Amino acid sequence: MDATAVLFDELGGPEVLRLEHVRLDEPGEGEVRVRVDAIGLNRAEALFRSGGYYYQPALPASRIGTEAAGVVEAVGLGVEGFAVGDAVSVLATGIHMSTHGVYGDRVNVAARSLLRRPDSVDTVTGAAVWLSYLTAYGALAEVGRTNPGDEVVITAASSSVGMAAIQIANHIGAVPIAVTRTAAKTDRLMRAGAAHVLAMDEDDLVERVAGLTSNRGARLVFDSVGGPGLADLARAVARDGMLIVYGWLDPRPAPLPMNWPLNIFGFALNVVTDDPAALRRGEAFINAGLRSGVLAPVIDATFALADIADAHRHMEANGQLGKIVVTVPH
Repeated sequence: MDATAVLFDELGGPEVLRLEHVRLDEPGEGEVRVRVDAIGLNRAEALFRSGGYYYQPALPASRIGTEAAGVVEAVGLGVEGFAVGDAVSVLATGIHMSTHGVYGDRVNVAARSLLRRPDSVDTVTGAAVWLSYLTAYGALAEVGRTNPGDEVVITAASSSVGMAAIQIANHIGAVPIAVTRTAAKTDRLMRAGAAHVLAMDEDDLVERVAGLTSNRGARLVFDSVGGPGLADLARAVARDGMLIVYGWLDPRPAPLPMNWPLNIFGFALNVVTDDPAALRRGEAFINAGLRSGVLAPVIDATFALADIADAHRHMEANGQLGKIVVTVPH
């Protein structure tokens, strides 16, 4: 059958993204076809498009994207637990975006990448929640073992993962300390639940964290930036605390202080998704939070699929607070 996909033929800015009609085969063994109704955008996809991701796109006609929500339209051989008509979210981690990217109106995906979408979760929420919230949950709960009262420093706090981490820290009873580049987003981050907001370009981060923690340091620092600023983040960690690094928005070298007692964990989402028990716990935690309302993705903006390049431009302008979602008309 015919489908529409977002493709690109060369590395570059948002302008390289284009829509094209493609042939979509019947789902293979272990696969399902999903009618995509909404797509969640992630910073990794901008890096992938521009050549800055940890693997390179296969050009030309590379696909792109990892996160979506929709409805199952067809089921391949060997698939159990999903049927035509099921509402699902797609979290296509551990796949190569060039061949299995989910930007489009219909896609074949591995059944193992599907999560059931309850009737109470609309498609925009279903496309916005899982990558961000499972990342934050995995780092704070599964790896960091965050407890009530723990101070948690969250960098890139206005990102979708940062906003999820603020909500999850509050839900646990921890103290979220949001870090952002400038003070421009302070009021919005405070309204979003941050207990404190620090501006990297204006504050002495180590001194401020020491002041907020009675000189103990933060129990957990959750960082997606890396780069030279990682040294200060390391010095802001308590002696019994942990620095969890899950991204590299700043590609410059990231030196660490010498002779500084520190637990460091390099986090990737597969810490959760490759462990069935951890994934089951994360799914239950997040669905319970969605039901009660204590967890709710912040949607910064929505774009139509035809405006995918504009959606990427908006993401790279760095003014967002929360998730950017692309809706797919049918």
